[in-house]
Amino acid sequence: MENNINLLTEIDMQTSVISPEVLLKHWQGHRSLTRKVIVSFPEDRLFEYSVGGMRPFSALALEMIEMAVPGMNGIVTGKWELPNEKTKAPAPRTREELLRLWDEATDHINKYWPKIPAKRFQEVDLAFGQWEGPIYWLIFYFIDNEIHHRGQGYVYLPLESSRLHSGTGDKLMRPEFE
Repeated sequence: MENNINLLTEIDMQTSVISPEVLLKHWQGHRSLTRKVIVSFPEDRLFEYSVGGMRPFSALALEMIEMAVPGMNGIVTGKWELPNEKTKAPAPRTREELLRLWDEATDHINKYWPKIPAKRFQEVDLAFGQWEGPIYWLIFYFIDNEIHHRGQGYVYLPLESSRLHSGTGDKLMRPEFE
């Protein structure tokens, strides 16, 4: 990790491959796709079904929510605080409650994204006392974590589901970047 961080001193901090606007659209494309997976689950399977000791998909989705909101706060303020047992909201019990939290997190990301100064994307920070790297790398970590957990969700969806084999199934597999 140290070698990668040292490389940042060798590059022009203004150089970018992807604009902040495109990065946000990329992340929101993945969030839209994950939301479709949440909607696709039969309600009882969303909260109870697991395979091989993995958590139910609702727990995975809640983890994504609990990383996105404090993650945006940390990116904007430099204060990386995860909710603790006293400040954490109760886990949702219905798909509707989970989707409400998902949509609130999406709104939070959209609200705070414009507050990120361009130079902040290249700054190195220690997120939640665990992951040290440039802000753009931490954002990619959040996205990659979501992709990973969404993949677990695909494993959970019944293979015989008509959603996976009908016209909507193809839309469950690809992010939309409109």
